[in-house]
Amino acid sequence: MGIHKYYMGIFQVDYVPQKKRIQVTSRIFVDDLNAALEKKFHMKSNLGSDQETPQDEQNLKKYLSEKFLIKVNGALKPMTYLSKELEANVLICYLRIPEITKIAKIEIENSILMEWNSEQQNIMQTNINGVKQTIMLNSDDYKRMLK
Repeated sequence: MGIHKYYMGIFQVDYVPQKKRIQVTSRIFVDDLNAALEKKFHMKSNLGSDQETPQDEQNLKKYLSEKFLIKVNGALKPMTYLSKELEANVLICYLRIPEITKIAKIEIENSILMEWNSEQQNIMQTNINGVKQTIMLNSDDYKRMLK
């Protein structure tokens, strides 16, 4: 595994009105994610390796649900974790928020890895009601309202 000198996660948030849902794809360096999970849960984390356990995935789901929040029209919407895959040293996670009939405003809070590294930046690429936006979130500014 190579060492990377920047700390960045990329998150794609798409509203699919035909399916009445929001689809989320996250891309996070797996070594950073394991380090953050180890710090939070006080146990070795082996996501993306041969030693990965069901507990590692449970911790990942819990971590994502606490650090990545989406409010639609003022109401917090729980995300359903679907699956994950490893691509080189990046863990890609797929999530979904079902039963969204319309979006007047959406608020995104994403502090993933920020408690572990203050240099972490999370790029949010959104496509809501046909409007595409790219937002950079960091440890000083990790919430954003989109209308």
